[in-house]
Amino acid sequence: MRALLLAAGLGTRLRPVTDSVPKCLVDINGRPLLDYWIELLGNAGITEMLVNLHYLPDAVRRYIANCRHPVRITAVYEEKLLGTGGTLLANRAFFRDRPSMLVHADNLSRFSVRDFIRRFDEREPGVEITMMTFDAPDPKQCGIVELDRRGIVTAFHEKVENPPGNLANGAVYILSPPVMDFLAGLGKNTIDFSTEVLPHFLGRINTFHNGDYHRDIGTLQS
Repeated sequence: MRALLLAAGLGTRLRPVTDSVPKCLVDINGRPLLDYWIELLGNAGITEMLVNLHYLPDAVRRYIANCRHPVRITAVYEEKLLGTGGTLLANRAFFRDRPSMLVHADNLSRFSVRDFIRRFDEREPGVEITMMTFDAPDPKQCGIVELDRRGIVTAFHEKVENPPGNLANGAVYILSPPVMDFLAGLGKNTIDFSTEVLPHFLGRINTFHNGDYHRDIGTLQS
């Protein structure tokens, strides 16, 4: 399995830190945020990774060139941000028509990657996406999901005032090849994953719960 690490964001909520450092390289206890993801995935046997670049790309390229982990990282620059779905589609060949992992690398997360993959491999018939979930400390600031008894997503509630719980979308996914077919069928280059892709697969997304640690590194406080 190969992974896409989304690392092109501007990190506006983290200013002034991100005035000179891209969000994916923000220092977390002496290490760049992106370094945690590469180590986590590499230790689980995912050694082929794609990182998309946009804001302060040279800094990310320097990190990749000096990466200490035994993995192979391909960097791809987006002059214009394509949205998560657009980035997936533009780099479809990288995934070789096989299941792929999609990671929003502006989160800090700790979980068993192998158990996550096992949940996808043992997915229910008809399921095309496995989504990582976590218990949100502030549900109003997250995308809250509702599940059926099998752990299949039945509803989304994106940052609503009174969410029906605290089970949140962790923005880490494993995608089956038909998801790429769907992206191609949209017939456009820029695609928002949350609003154009996930709703289409409602009822075909199962979940893996991260009960260890997950945090959106989106503000100075976090």
